[in-house]
Amino acid sequence: MIALDNIESIHNTATDAARKTTEDFLAKHGDRDACGFAWVTVYEKGSTKLGRALKSVGFKPAYGGGLQLWNPSGSCTQCITAKEEGARAYAEVLRKFGIEKAYAGSRVD
Repeated sequence: MIALDNIESIHNTATDAARKTTEDFLAKHGDRDACGFAWVTVYEKGSTKLGRALKSVGFKPAYGGGLQLWNPSGSCTQCITAKEEGARAYAEVLRKFGIEKAYAGSRVD
């Protein structure tokens, strides 16, 4: 069971993981890849308790269903691979805390 009163703490932990993973990737590989975007999608209705909790930390309704948080690392890089790594790290933390339908997504710009 997910402790919804801890969603802000979970979000902060996931954001820190995304930021660190993105920074580590850029330090190792540089900022030289295709430009693009990355996000995390949680397949949850926005009207549920979990959905409302996720919206309170910045998730927005996704076009294809569920809720999305774009650029969870907060990085200003355009490097799609770095942003993808950050999104994967964020989704992994959510899954660790019991939010199982959390997935990273991306697209080239």
